[in-house]
Amino acid sequence: MVERPRDEAGRARNPRPRDRFGRPLPVGSVGVPRIPDDLNLLPQQTLSYAQQLLDDGLAFNAHEVLEAAWKNGPFAERMLWQGLAQYAVGLTHIQRDNPKGARTLLTRAVTRLRAYAPDPGTPLPYGIDSAGLIAHAETLLAALERGTPIPADRLMPHLRIR
Repeated sequence: MVERPRDEAGRARNPRPRDRFGRPLPVGSVGVPRIPDDLNLLPQQTLSYAQQLLDDGLAFNAHEVLEAAWKNGPFAERMLWQGLAQYAVGLTHIQRDNPKGARTLLTRAVTRLRAYAPDPGTPLPYGIDSAGLIAHAETLLAALERGTPIPADRLMPHLRIR
């Protein structure tokens, strides 16, 4: 068995560079800048940073930012941040032309967002646009079911109410 690099907490880490869709590149290649493993931002900063990455077509990196909030944030908000991170991974799977993975992750994201705020009229913290994100995900899921191509500009949802 090949020994994987690990951080001080024993979690596996892959030091290889990655392409804009999060796929590992050969050692020595130039990839997109990585999100630091120890990223710990305030919720509004997390949302702004993730939005910037989504707007730049870097859904995988947005996922890493949102995942950091899920892992570092309060337990009571875990499902919310997990749903947002899974949403970004669903977008990543669309970018990678993996419709099955996209359907799985977008469905999980919608489930978590709905579970976090089961009443559609209940606002989510930090101005997160749950209703807009769920509607957007459902549109993407329908396009995936039909096998309709999804242009890159449809993979830039707004995380917060505008």
